[in-house]
Amino acid sequence: MHRIALLPCDGIGPEVVAEGLKVLAVAADKYNIKYETIPYDVGAERYLRTGETLPDSVMDELAACDAIYLGAVGHPDVQPGILEHGILLKLRFDFDQYVNLRPVKLYPGVETPLAGKGPEDIDFVVVRENTECLYCGVGGTLKKGTPDEVATQTAIYTRKGVERIIRYAFDLCVKRNDRLNLTLVDKANVLTFGHDLWRRTFAEVATEYPNVTTDCHFVDACCMWFVKNPDWYDTIVTCNMFGDIITDLGAMIQGGMGVAASGNINPEGVSMFEPIHGSAPKHAGLGKASPVAAVAAVQMMLEQLGETAAAGAVDRAIQAALATGDIPVTTGPEGSTQQTGDKIAALVE
Repeated sequence: MHRIALLPCDGIGPEVVAEGLKVLAVAADKYNIKYETIPYDVGAERYLRTGETLPDSVMDELAACDAIYLGAVGHPDVQPGILEHGILLKLRFDFDQYVNLRPVKLYPGVETPLAGKGPEDIDFVVVRENTECLYCGVGGTLKKGTPDEVATQTAIYTRKGVERIIRYAFDLCVKRNDRLNLTLVDKANVLTFGHDLWRRTFAEVATEYPNVTTDCHFVDACCMWFVKNPDWYDTIVTCNMFGDIITDLGAMIQGGMGVAASGNINPEGVSMFEPIHGSAPKHAGLGKASPVAAVAAVQMMLEQLGETAAAGAVDRAIQAALATGDIPVTTGPEGSTQQTGDKIAALVE
């Protein structure tokens, strides 16, 4: 029995989560998966009503779940950063979800802005370290609000944190396919302390994987190659900040935020799965948002829960639905959210 915590949250989040749950129900029925969902009142409405983001009592209950399924976070009446820090980063850090896994895959039937590129050219995965770097919140200000103001933000890298994400990436690379190519993305020519640690650790761990070909790309060069030669990439490992940036670029070349899902993974604990798009409040309640990314997040969740057959079926259903060419991957007409969920659910084997 899988216990799945539901955090639909804000804007279009509840709508796309509902379609993901629709597909999950069909897959669970066909593959004899037993699960229960536990909804939680978390997000902007709760914050505006009570001033709370994630109370300790909710965190205790989430810790007893097998996975968290999240919709979207963000509200125009809440100052930017409050919900992101109070919900997303709190979950990632407190549950030590040190892997942010972002598949970048162009599905058949989805357009890419890259001329001459197709699904055979865009199929890689970014393994982003998820609990260190500049996101640790180490820093401060001096003489704030004056002409002499000083602000610092310190990036934190630990040998433990760097090594475990690199090992995860090597293991994933071996499992993914027979390309066996892993690229470290860094800025070691400028960030000479922290990214020297990344380079040395990468080289040391690589000796344990003699069948894997390795590369090191500076992050600015990586952004160029994403656009010019995305087919060069198989598996990428990188730090938190660079991972945040290049995965948004990856989302664009795979067709947009509407098809991009991510997993925040603790291999030994509670993991969280979500579409990477925002809450899009102007589209909330209209049934216009594409739920494809939310359904893809369900596929990732099933994979992490060990339900690989069902995960494969959901992935094939997404591909089959998109291959028809009539599935919106951004915003569609009113009612298209539910229609898309229905189509994908009907195609689950």
